[in-house]
Amino acid sequence: MSSGMVHDLATVEAYLLRRIRSSGAVAGSIAAAVASGLLDPTSADFETDARTPSPAARAASRAQGRGLLRLAKHTWPQHDWSPLGSRPHLPVVSGVVADITGLGPRETALVQIYTAMTGSAIAAQRLLALDPADVAACTFGLTAECDLVAESVTARLPDLADLSDPLLDFLGEKHLERDRPLFVS
Repeated sequence: MSSGMVHDLATVEAYLLRRIRSSGAVAGSIAAAVASGLLDPTSADFETDARTPSPAARAASRAQGRGLLRLAKHTWPQHDWSPLGSRPHLPVVSGVVADITGLGPRETALVQIYTAMTGSAIAAQRLLALDPADVAACTFGLTAECDLVAESVTARLPDLADLSDPLLDFLGEKHLERDRPLFVS
């Protein structure tokens, strides 16, 4: 956003579409595969690394995964979380949580895709001082795309999405060069 590429609601929407269709699709497919038992957590962690070219994005995914793992351990202390290690990727933990709670693969993918979108939308709202109602309406307008992507990635299982967006990877790396990075996503 500091580069000026994302500066208003229209450019936020374009950015969110890119996230939904790339990193959202990848995260959704991995979480759905874990939830379905098609991919074990160790393999899923490896596959997430392989499908996340940006070191900054990998670090963010692991930080967010670690946070969700802490919450999951507190919520379901009887579950054996040791196969996930101490810093699993977010979609890996999400897939395990979905499996524990009985969430289906499509819903699991949708949660990951929607999370990829809304995290960035909230950051954009704050950084660009956008009207929260406008940003909420934008995300509501993109829910059909989230549904389509979730349907697409789960229909391809056991194959995983392997989409990347070099621009988003580049922007993630540039963000870390800031004197004070604001968000990770």
